[in-house]
Amino acid sequence: MRVCTVCVALFAGLGAFLYGYDTGIITTSIAHDSFKAYMGHPNEAMTGAIVSTYIAGSAIGSVSQMFLGDRLGRKRYMQLMCIVVTVGTIIQTAAQNYAMFLVGRILTGIAAGGLNGTVPIYQSEISPPESRGVLGGLSGYMITFGGCIGKLSSIIRSLEFWSTTFYLSANWIGFACSYASDSTSFQWRFPFALQIPPGVILFLGLQFLLPESPRWLIRHGMDEEAKRAFSRIRGDLNGTRLHLEFDEMKQQILYEKATEITSLKEAWNKYRKRVVIAVAVQTMTSASGINVINYYQTTLYENLGVTGHQVLLLAACYGTVQLVMNCFTLRMLDTVGRVKLLVYGCGGLCIDLVYSALMARFFANSDNRIGKGFGILGIYAYTAIFYLCINSTTWLYGVEILPMSLRSKITGLSALSHFLVNVGLTEAGPVALSTVRENYYYVFVVTMFIATIGIYLFFPETKGRSLEMIAKEFGDKVVVDPLTEADHVTVSRHANSSKNKTDVEEGRIEYT
Repeated sequence: MRVCTVCVALFAGLGAFLYGYDTGIITTSIAHDSFKAYMGHPNEAMTGAIVSTYIAGSAIGSVSQMFLGDRLGRKRYMQLMCIVVTVGTIIQTAAQNYAMFLVGRILTGIAAGGLNGTVPIYQSEISPPESRGVLGGLSGYMITFGGCIGKLSSIIRSLEFWSTTFYLSANWIGFACSYASDSTSFQWRFPFALQIPPGVILFLGLQFLLPESPRWLIRHGMDEEAKRAFSRIRGDLNGTRLHLEFDEMKQQILYEKATEITSLKEAWNKYRKRVVIAVAVQTMTSASGINVINYYQTTLYENLGVTGHQVLLLAACYGTVQLVMNCFTLRMLDTVGRVKLLVYGCGGLCIDLVYSALMARFFANSDNRIGKGFGILGIYAYTAIFYLCINSTTWLYGVEILPMSLRSKITGLSALSHFLVNVGLTEAGPVALSTVRENYYYVFVVTMFIATIGIYLFFPETKGRSLEMIAKEFGDKVVVDPLTEADHVTVSRHANSSKNKTDVEEGRIEYT
């Protein structure tokens, strides 16, 4: 795997980082006394609106991706979203009242929704098949990394404190600022302001450093630009093998373009199974309850008797668990496989959610500190399972199963479904957690049980297959030879000993 390819995928991952950061920072910001006082002590419904307007904006961003993502290209669309997120962040940081803050939330949400769907597409389209799990999974990892950084912004009461917290890494920003004076809005404005540089850096990187997706360029008739971009990204290949892989990719994309469909109705008729799976895998992510727990975990800790700075410390540690577990996922995607991870993850969440509900039921209102500790352990186990098995997997899997012509549209539709379900669950979160309390967990137990069965029965494995060859798993016509990594090496050696590549190309066959 070439270093340049990894760097390009990581740099593009800044778009996903922005979503993760905002998710993490709002968790601690809404818990600050200074924020509550400045915003007029919002009630539970207003607090829910702070979260849900961001997700509603994300849904709008997903719709914009459906209509603009393919027209503008991966690079230009991501640049547009960088501008939107920077404007939204400035408005949030400078907010003078609750209404102004919500406007900023909506704009940053729009950008997050657009970037969340486009970044994994870009990463998947530049990745070689054997390492697409690592590179495509970076989108989910960067969301996690952003969330970790977001949770540190609450530790700063005195300058001396910096010397004890710098070594902890940026994932403790949310915790850090809780030590700032409650009489100043710096406690919550500073963390929001930290979102501005990544948006600007990503915009400049897209303009001057990152190439356009070769697959998008081929589809739009820019073959020479596509070949240059592909050579730049996949420079670890020798001349013959580079040409062969590019030629295979081009043939399949041109074949799909010749039979291309443009409307969602046609997509449903021709690619029904793929559309259903792509939408279902993203909807499942929201239906797991992960964002309810991420956003309102401070409430969950308080229900278990935790108070003061310990609440924010637990939230910061929670984010660190996410980051560590997601590191293992990047390797497991290409070894264990996507489908097994999803099955294990959804099944594991079912068990953990039942356990967490029982711990909260029996110990939340008791004096049993050990029992409450086991309740907190259940929350941590939940995030460990989710980020080990599901987080990066869903964003990658939902993209790679789609044909090139529909990748942006259906990914946008999938993200729209993801965010709409998210809006409903997170808006209901504060009220549900204060009324039915731990019984809210059982909603997610049911959804995860259904997801486990559905994934096991209907989701095909995509590990190690090129984006073009995945079509064969769904019964589509494929016009390139599905060569394995070993086959490519053999073909490359044979081609190097040949006077020309005619004999190599003759080996290509058509699959139905």
